[in-house]
Amino acid sequence: MATIPYMNILSYILIFLLIFIVTQVFYSLFATKMRNKTNSKLPPGPFPLPIVGNLFVMNNKPHKSLAKLAKIYGPILSLKLGQVTTIVVSSADLAKEILQTHDSLLSDRTVPHALTAFNHDQFGVGFLPLSPLWREMRKVCKNQLFSNKSLDANQCIRRTKIDELIGYVSQRNLKGEAIDMGKVAFRTSINMLSNTIFSVDFANNSAGTNENKENKDLVMNMAETVGKPNMADFFPLLRLIDPQGIKKTYMFYIGKLFNVFDNIIDQRLKLREEDGFFTNNDMLDSLLDIPEENRKELDREKIEHLLHDLLVGGTDTTTYTLEWAMAELLHNPNIMSKVKKELEDTIGIGNPLEESDITRLPYLQAVIKETLRLHPIAPLLLPRKAKEDVEVNGYTIPKDAQIFVNVWAIGRDPEVWDNPYLFSPERFLGTKLDIKGQNFQLTPFGSGRRICPGLPLAMRMLHMMLGSLLISFDWKLENDMKPEEIDMEDAIQGLALRKCESLRVIPTKISN
Repeated sequence: MATIPYMNILSYILIFLLIFIVTQVFYSLFATKMRNKTNSKLPPGPFPLPIVGNLFVMNNKPHKSLAKLAKIYGPILSLKLGQVTTIVVSSADLAKEILQTHDSLLSDRTVPHALTAFNHDQFGVGFLPLSPLWREMRKVCKNQLFSNKSLDANQCIRRTKIDELIGYVSQRNLKGEAIDMGKVAFRTSINMLSNTIFSVDFANNSAGTNENKENKDLVMNMAETVGKPNMADFFPLLRLIDPQGIKKTYMFYIGKLFNVFDNIIDQRLKLREEDGFFTNNDMLDSLLDIPEENRKELDREKIEHLLHDLLVGGTDTTTYTLEWAMAELLHNPNIMSKVKKELEDTIGIGNPLEESDITRLPYLQAVIKETLRLHPIAPLLLPRKAKEDVEVNGYTIPKDAQIFVNVWAIGRDPEVWDNPYLFSPERFLGTKLDIKGQNFQLTPFGSGRRICPGLPLAMRMLHMMLGSLLISFDWKLENDMKPEEIDMEDAIQGLALRKCESLRVIPTKISN
């Protein structure tokens, strides 16, 4: 008798699989017929297999495999990823068509199944469809959180985290120990972000408390989980059962994160009721300072979803870009010498770098731009979704298709860049070429309505972290490795592009 429930469950699973397979076969045949009949103006692309479509072309380095396909089928191509029609553009001109010309019709998002946990897709600014709520959230980001006035007001918070970073590296220097640049960058990035947002460390430089470690691991796990290949993203019917448990896992993580946010918000509200409360000038105070009558669309639930996007979405950007920048500078010692000389001449050895100094450091700015050109953190950006049929370059992007912009391929396009595989910050000197979304050969943060709202903060953090490390220390590779021996291969972790092999370096304190 004990085996009956098990057999019933097994039968249900087999029946579901049979129905799923038959449904997918018929869907695939129907979709192929309709593709040939009514979507003859789809961009060219490899012929899709039954059921799976072109999923097998998406290996663990999709930015590279899609760049190779672009050389065969052209700068705009179409794929069938399971049941999802996907358009990929790989040129600056077509990126402008997607991100600017047809921005209003191509600004919705394809939402990963994991991010439907806690209804995050209905509140998160990164994946909300264009709507009154989205406009309100963007307005808050632009006017309350990331304006120059707001960031200037809380720069002392980030200055403190930079001092702690330099102190930690100095300790390793005294011990003659190497540091893992990626780990140090992550810890500093998440603390700079968390302190800018609500004046709390999420990770300690030392072993720290269990709570600090749990918070740090939580953010890392969330970024990795949402970026895992999920069959439910390619076959919507599978969303009913979440076969890989990815949404369930993310629901667990986001629940824990929201508990952390709840505690922080409760403590802050209690403090604000006390006499003599002094504002931290952080983002949480800015959100709570919004008058109640103007905050109807921004209750606690929406604030927590916004904080989720800022913290989880912002950490990888600074972490991996800093590691890539250090790797490129160590890989190119002559460029390292140039940027260090600029810092020494402009700031002076032993003097702290301030955010107001960044505009006086054009070569440091060029190093960051060149790093983002060769190693964009989101190599395909976040996918967009077509609201209706749109004609681009003589082809049709059908309604509900998802669109990838391969900024990794665009950043290495020989028709746009001289010596595209050469790390050369000089290419940006004396030009107005920037990363703010108006130059479509360089849009690592996107453009148009969907440009990353945290761009102003990310750029301040990147320049401060890299510049402070370079002006305070000389650097050499562990185990007397030579510059040309650095492994510069990349891999996608979560949604971000990171180095395959961690960068381990030994700091040496610079004497005044």
